[in-house]
Amino acid sequence: MCSLISNPECFFFLQSRKSWIEETLFKRECVRFIPSSWDQHRCVPVCQICQNLIRCYCGRLVGEHSWQEPVPPLSFYAASGQEMEEDWSIEVHTRASPTNAYGTIDFEDTATRYVRVAVDSKPEALLQLMLREWQMERPKLLLTVQGGTENFVLPPKVMQAFSKGLITAALSTGGWILTDGINTGVSKYVGEAVKVFGGHDLRKRNTVGITPWGVIDNNMDLIGRDVFKPYQPLGNPLSKRVCLNGFHSHFLLVDDGTLGKYGCQQGLRRKLEKHIQQQKIHPRKSLCGVPMVCVVVEGGPSIAFTVLDYVSSAPPVPVFVFEGSGRAADLLSFLHKQTANDRYFNKHKNFLTRIGDEFGVERTEAIRLYSVLQQCMEHRESITIFDSESDDQMAPDAAILSTTLKGTKASPAEQLNMALAWDQADIAQKDILVYGQHWPVGSLEKAMLDALVLDRVSFVKMLIDNGMTMSHFLTVERLEDLYNTPLGQTQRFLQHLVEDAKQASCVLSGYRLSLIDVGLVIEYLIGGAYRSSYTRKHFRAAYSRIWDSSGSFSKQRLGLKSNSRRNGSRQDLQFFRTAQPYKRKVDSSLGDASLQVLFNFNDLFVWAVLQQRQQMALFLWQHGEEALARAIVGCKLYRSMAFEARLSSMYDNIAEKFKADSLEFGKLAVDVLDCAFRQNGQMAMKLLTSEMEAWSHFTCLQLAVSSCHRPFVSHSCTQTLLTDLWTGPLNMRKNSFMKIILSLLLPPAILLLEFKSEAEMCHVPQTHEAMLFGLDSVKSTPAPQSHHDAERGLPFYEKCLGPVSRSVSNVTVQWLPWITRIYDFYTAPVVKFWFHTMSYLCFLMLFSFVVLVKMENRPSIQEWLVIFYIVSTAVEKTREVLMSEPRKLRQKLKIWFSEYWNISDFVAILLFLVGFALRWHSDPYRTAGRIAYCLDIIFWFIRVLDLLAVNQHAGPYLTIITKMTSNMFFIVVMMAIVLLSFGVSRKAILSPDEEPSWSLARDIVFQPYWMIFGEVYAGEIDPCAGGNSCPPASFLTSFLQAVYMFVQYIIMVNVLIAFFNNIYFDMASTSNKLWKYNRYRYIMTYQERPWLPPPLILLSHMALALRCIYWKLLGNTEPGERGSGLKLHLGHEDRKKLHEFEKKCVEVYFHEKNRDVQSNQIKKIRAIAERAEEMSVMVGEISEKVNCIQHSLSELDCQMGQLQDLSALAVDTLTLLTASDSLQKEEARLAQCRINPTLQHVLPHSWTLPHRSNTDCDVPSFRRLNTKSCKSTPPSLLKGSVAATSRVASVERHMGSKGSKEAKHKDTERKEETTTEVSTGSIKCIAWWQHPVPDAAKQPQNRTEAPPCLTVGTVFFSSSFVSSVPSFPERNNLMRLAQTIPFTPVSIFGGEEVSIYTLEEAPCDADADSPSASFWSSKGLSAILQPLSSEEGSLDGGLRQGCRMLCTWAEQDVLKPGLIYVAKAFKSEVVHVWQKHFPGSTALQLCLREIQQQRAAQKMMQVFNQIKPHDMHPTPRFLDVSLVLWHSNGQWLTIERNMTGDFRKYNNNTGEEITPCSSLEDMLLAFSHWTYEHSCKELLVLDIQGVGEELTDPTVIMADDQRWRDLLFGPDNLGVAAINGFLQKHTCNLCCHRLGLKGQTYFFMKCF
Repeated sequence: MCSLISNPECFFFLQSRKSWIEETLFKRECVRFIPSSWDQHRCVPVCQICQNLIRCYCGRLVGEHSWQEPVPPLSFYAASGQEMEEDWSIEVHTRASPTNAYGTIDFEDTATRYVRVAVDSKPEALLQLMLREWQMERPKLLLTVQGGTENFVLPPKVMQAFSKGLITAALSTGGWILTDGINTGVSKYVGEAVKVFGGHDLRKRNTVGITPWGVIDNNMDLIGRDVFKPYQPLGNPLSKRVCLNGFHSHFLLVDDGTLGKYGCQQGLRRKLEKHIQQQKIHPRKSLCGVPMVCVVVEGGPSIAFTVLDYVSSAPPVPVFVFEGSGRAADLLSFLHKQTANDRYFNKHKNFLTRIGDEFGVERTEAIRLYSVLQQCMEHRESITIFDSESDDQMAPDAAILSTTLKGTKASPAEQLNMALAWDQADIAQKDILVYGQHWPVGSLEKAMLDALVLDRVSFVKMLIDNGMTMSHFLTVERLEDLYNTPLGQTQRFLQHLVEDAKQASCVLSGYRLSLIDVGLVIEYLIGGAYRSSYTRKHFRAAYSRIWDSSGSFSKQRLGLKSNSRRNGSRQDLQFFRTAQPYKRKVDSSLGDASLQVLFNFNDLFVWAVLQQRQQMALFLWQHGEEALARAIVGCKLYRSMAFEARLSSMYDNIAEKFKADSLEFGKLAVDVLDCAFRQNGQMAMKLLTSEMEAWSHFTCLQLAVSSCHRPFVSHSCTQTLLTDLWTGPLNMRKNSFMKIILSLLLPPAILLLEFKSEAEMCHVPQTHEAMLFGLDSVKSTPAPQSHHDAERGLPFYEKCLGPVSRSVSNVTVQWLPWITRIYDFYTAPVVKFWFHTMSYLCFLMLFSFVVLVKMENRPSIQEWLVIFYIVSTAVEKTREVLMSEPRKLRQKLKIWFSEYWNISDFVAILLFLVGFALRWHSDPYRTAGRIAYCLDIIFWFIRVLDLLAVNQHAGPYLTIITKMTSNMFFIVVMMAIVLLSFGVSRKAILSPDEEPSWSLARDIVFQPYWMIFGEVYAGEIDPCAGGNSCPPASFLTSFLQAVYMFVQYIIMVNVLIAFFNNIYFDMASTSNKLWKYNRYRYIMTYQERPWLPPPLILLSHMALALRCIYWKLLGNTEPGERGSGLKLHLGHEDRKKLHEFEKKCVEVYFHEKNRDVQSNQIKKIRAIAERAEEMSVMVGEISEKVNCIQHSLSELDCQMGQLQDLSALAVDTLTLLTASDSLQKEEARLAQCRINPTLQHVLPHSWTLPHRSNTDCDVPSFRRLNTKSCKSTPPSLLKGSVAATSRVASVERHMGSKGSKEAKHKDTERKEETTTEVSTGSIKCIAWWQHPVPDAAKQPQNRTEAPPCLTVGTVFFSSSFVSSVPSFPERNNLMRLAQTIPFTPVSIFGGEEVSIYTLEEAPCDADADSPSASFWSSKGLSAILQPLSSEEGSLDGGLRQGCRMLCTWAEQDVLKPGLIYVAKAFKSEVVHVWQKHFPGSTALQLCLREIQQQRAAQKMMQVFNQIKPHDMHPTPRFLDVSLVLWHSNGQWLTIERNMTGDFRKYNNNTGEEITPCSSLEDMLLAFSHWTYEHSCKELLVLDIQGVGEELTDPTVIMADDQRWRDLLFGPDNLGVAAINGFLQKHTCNLCCHRLGLKGQTYFFMKCF
């Protein structure tokens, strides 16, 4: 904030703003106490209890009122027994006073303007406050958001659509958003939308909150006048008030005198909305008002009345409803859809119930709301429903804007203007500019004018695409309107350019720029000989007629009152006179055609450049003809404007922008030229040299040179053209200078030279001399078109010698080719150069001779030759000035003297003429003349450097030298300062008695200057040496000389050398380009110069004079302008072809540009595609090999399975034969295990709560016995069960193709008989499982015997382990399943059809109590699973990741449709680790073992539930798990039913367990202990987890299952370490004691 003391203007502004706000805006305060209730207490007078209990209708207590008297009158209260008859009202019981709360609220992240206003404030004052005081942009759209005020939850899709659509619509159109401004309900969602999508520009966040003052929490903290108040939007959760949302930009706090009452702001808000609707959408547009749309999100019952108010108003306000947001919005959406075809809704009873449920109202109120909703449907065309779930729905912001356009009921022209103000061309193209739409006359032209003024590039493009033509649209008046559009700084800069161009001091404030003024500005910026079409005579004449035909146009053009010019100064009158149109002479030849002034894209392009509209200029550059010239003109205009801006300190900030824009157009010109040169070289060179009437009859090459566009002139196309121009018709590649010099010395050699063909010369323009020679033929009789190609042009000799070829005789015609060759040779610029160079060298030799010899009284022959040469050169220089393109002599001289060598020639000629005049007099004038000759020859020798500049090797070095010379000025000045400081002081000390003379100046400079080059004058260092008298303080000179030599010789000279070195390296890379640019000047110099050198050049001048007289006699009044310069004059058809070629090149350029932008991505995609294709081929080959191998392996697997079965049968037979020999060993083993023979058919004691003794079985010895007795048994049988059913399944799988089912059954019976005869111990160990569990009463009481030991190393497992530890046939089938279906580790998420494989069980024989065998289902059943969204990683574990799936369909009820399941897949890193152990089917192998692990735990849990006491009520169980194949990617998963509830984990696979606090937890921890004892310390079930009694994901620990080849269960088996950890950390509980597991003395297992 500015200082009030130092800046009184700022203080006055602040005071005026404060006074305006306080004078205009008010607040409301209750001044009459009207009790809202008398039930609590009554007393008269008012007691302390009443003051603290009874509230007024305004919501305040007695002490919170503002009284006009110290004590309120008693009449304010009703007497005892008297009812209160007075009703509280705002008008009667509140008082208006100036507002006392306005300023800025600090929300920590944002700062918001606010003001407290009365409920009856005028909307005009509020709008003025927002536009003038708050500096808000004028609204182009009004978005009023209505909805729920309480907090509610929006679905994610609805919230995304609402947030992005609302903010995008507001930002893209410059609209305002009106809300309640509170931090709850829909206003909170609007604030979050502004936070996320609002952008960083706070000025565009025009989100206004209209909030009741009385409901704001901590509103008293906001009281203050023009203050900066911090505000915390976290309110008290127990308070009924609300907080302000900090992401609103402005707040209108509506005060009606109440406290804690909501709804007073709606009336003021509606009035403000109506007033904003009446405003213009743009100051220059006379439209209907600002369009408005109501956005409805959720909402209560009041929203129905609000919507009805909007749609029934006149004009109606469109309503945009977000379906799915809840309550009122959903009811409106439902009713809108139901009444789409029929206005009468029949199912109103159910709808009434829904209304009551949604709003929580009674039926009577529901009927009333239903009636209101039905009334809203009567205006359903004004209501739009947006369904964010619909796939065919358009973007929400586009839907909002389309709804606004359709709901305004405006005409198409007004809708187009609205879309134009919003800058929404896509909506205008889709909804407004439709086929068959009727447009009033001039409406589209007006829209085009507005689009140009507002800089809407997309709209200009759309209107042009729809048929708008510039020739019909652009008129003098419209073009002047565009130039006089007020744009602030841009308009001021243009006016300053007009002042500089007209050389006037100022432009009057009311002055209106004319096109003539614009033409002067264009000429001023481009410079040189350029003439704008606005300043030419024919345009001035047409402009004069238009000006005279309408007096009003004249007044509008001047923009002044009648007395403004009368009161202006003479200088101002002079300024106006320069803008007057051309007063043409009366000429009958000028008819109505002079009134036609045709404009095109060139005029509009220049306007865009001068108005600094770069994007518009780039767009207009693409349209129309002569795009290459427009790019160069744009580059030149921007460069000149940047130069003018740098000269004026007022516009330093835009100079860099002008420079960047100039470089952009310069690059466009070079790129288009490069594209054209690649397309067609000759046509590209025609583009460079063809004359353009619209651009002052310039060529593109001339424009580029005048613009100093070095990259353009240095381009290969330009240099190729310049090379062709330099050599002319001569076709020379090597040793050209030798051939030319020889031909000049021996003219007959010309006939031996090689010349170019007509086709090779078609792009070369006519020279000035050739055009003068053949002008008559060009004008009179054109050549027949049938003999010449339009693109190749006329033959060169016909262009030059047309009239001669028609007048000579037949004999002359025969000699014409030879004459043409001679003429072509001498008119070639390279020949002219060597001819003039040879002549110039002769002149230098003669001039040197004249200077070196004695000057006689009369000039010698040599001197006369020198005089003739220099005089003829002076005549040639005069011709160059007079024949140059500028109109005025002053401008001609200015351009001519801008060249350094012209200045040098002028000084040399002038000095020679002075010397020549002095040499005719006697001495001393003759001597002065000779000295003038001596000095003059220096300039003529230096002129040789210009001749060397033509050379390709010497030219760049001369460019570097020129740059060094021009840049060393400031260093030389500093060296001169040091030199003079030393020279003056030295001379003054050494010569104190000098008299005034000019020799002092010589002595000051002479010796110090030579000291720089090493001459120190050693003999003069000590002036006292040799007995000379010493001047006072002479010793100081030596010290000063030392300092001078150090500074000058050491510092300044080295700085100069370093400076030159830096310039050299900087210029080394660009000197070649600069030389190419300067090459144009050299070539054009000799292109336009007569072929005869001085002094014979006077003959050429005489010939030119005679031809000019001849043209005058023919009546050609303006040959000079078209004939000057190097230009290619094309006919209409040729020009048309050239423009088509240029347009094609522009299209190709943009196509290549777009292709280059995407080139990197395309290259990457192409490389990836090639690699993918190669990999696809490789994968296909590998897949074929894998299929072949799998087929072979499957056959081999079948054969191996048969062999294994046969080997098992053989071993069993041998065992049976040797049973008698091993009977004693078996009995000894059983004796060690202490098996009671009476309990062969009874449950083992260890499973029925036995009391264990201290004697443990010898596990190692027991294992050795079994290994010895079954050493031929296959490993699958050692790790599994030998149940007969498993063998039956195996035989049926492996021998299905060799016999019938009966044969299989017989074979199975034989195997069963053989198996029955196995050792007694084995039979007994299996027999216990075949009997039901006895009752607890029948169990023995004395249980001191040790239970039998069960070990994994034997085949004596119960059927509970059959499924968990698979036998060979089962493992064989699993291997088949793993080999036939490949695995691809990809993401599991995505719903589609899957196959379910289950692990089934079947009894071994017909007896239901017999052991069961597990086998995989031969065929997978189909199901459809749909993934459900859940928190990422919520179901993941250490090894697997999970996802919830919804089963929508299942075959044969393999899954239950409608239930939720959990699918689990192993993580990629786990699969990668195990891939080396299970190659090709890693995930499948891991899933199979994980399922077997849970099945083993499930079987053990079933046994545990059978043997535990009946009073242990919790019955835990493990879930069933199935195998899933995901079809789309071949992913293998496991699936189980989803558990809902509190998920708990009781122990982990390292043995750590929780502290139990319930019977279920005690039982599950005891279950782990029991599994260890039950399996004779072979198995241990850990990692028990689940919800309640339902468990999942256990870990079965096996001590000998650590190697991967022996892996039977999941990969989380930690082996001995886990068992030891459990033994250390487990604490036996009550369940352990009841299961007979109490008092165990554990030993730690040793790692094998």
